[in-house]
Amino acid sequence: MSALALSVLLSVVSALAYAGGAIVQEQVAVSCPDSAYMPLRRPSWWGALALNGLGGVLHVVALAYGPLSLVQPLGALTIVFALPMAALFVGRGAGATAWRGALMATVGLAGLLSLVGSTDAHSLDTAQRIAVVLVTGGATAGLTLAGLAAHRHPAVRGVLLATASGVAFGMSSVFTKAVAEDWTRGIDLHDLPSLAVIALFAGAGVVLSQASYRGAGLAAPLATLTVVNPVLAAAVGILMFGETFRYGGVGSGLALSCGVVAAGGLVMLTTERIERTGPPAAADGPTPGAGPVAAQPEALPGLPPQRVPAP
Repeated sequence: MSALALSVLLSVVSALAYAGGAIVQEQVAVSCPDSAYMPLRRPSWWGALALNGLGGVLHVVALAYGPLSLVQPLGALTIVFALPMAALFVGRGAGATAWRGALMATVGLAGLLSLVGSTDAHSLDTAQRIAVVLVTGGATAGLTLAGLAAHRHPAVRGVLLATASGVAFGMSSVFTKAVAEDWTRGIDLHDLPSLAVIALFAGAGVVLSQASYRGAGLAAPLATLTVVNPVLAAAVGILMFGETFRYGGVGSGLALSCGVVAAGGLVMLTTERIERTGPPAAADGPTPGAGPVAAQPEALPGLPPQRVPAP
C-alpha cells in the first residue's frame, strides 16, 4: 500500500471515530442539557472522549503519510458518516435534503482526492511558525471574545466559538504536519516549542468546541468546526507547505470547484440538521425542588404580563 493510500485509509477511519464520538456527545447533551461543559460523571461522555482521541491519533498518523491538503478535507466525512450511523444506532433518521447534502459532500471530496498530487517533504521555518501562531492565535482569541459577547444569542455564540475551535484544531494539524516533516530527518529538541503550540491549540480546540454546544445544540457547531478546520489547514498546506494539485492551473480550478460542491453539501447537511433540531420539549411537571407556581394571567395587548404571587 502506498503512503498516499494509507493516509486516505487512516483519514476515513479517523472520520468514523469522530462521527461516533459526536453521536455519543449528542446523546449526552440531550440527556443532561443543564450539565457542565464537561460532564465528567457520565461514562458515555468518557466513551465519546475516547473515540475523539482515537480519531485524533489516526489523524496525526495520516498527516505523517499524506499531504495536509488531502488529510484535512477528508475530515469533513465526519458529518457525512454521522447521518447513517445516527439512523442505524440511535434510530434518528435524516431527511432527503440531508442525504443529498451527504452525496454532494462525498462527490466533492472524491473529486478533490483524485486531484491531489504528490509533493516533496517541506516544513515551516521559524519565522513562518511565529507568524502563523501570532495571526491564528489572535484570530482564535478574537472569535472567542466575540462569541462570549454574544451570550444573549446562543446560536450566534455557538457558531463563533465553533469557528474559533476550528481555527485552533486546524493550526494544531498544521504544526503536527510540520513536526512530522522535521522528524523524518530525526527527532530534534528544537521542535519542543512546536509541540507546546500543538498542545495549546488542541486544548483550546477541545474547550471551545465543548463550550460551543451549550445552548446551540450540536449540529450547527459541529458542522461549522468540520468545515473551518480543513479549509484553514488545507489553505496553509497549499500556501506554506508547497502542496499542489495535478494538471496545474486547470487542476487547481477543478479542485476549487470540487471544494465548492463539498461545501454546498455540508451547508445542506447543516441546514437539515438545524431544521430537525427543535426547541427542547417542556417538562410535564414542575421542576424538582421548585416551589408551586401560580397560573399567570394572559397579558393584554401592548402591556407586559403580570405576575401573581404564589400562595
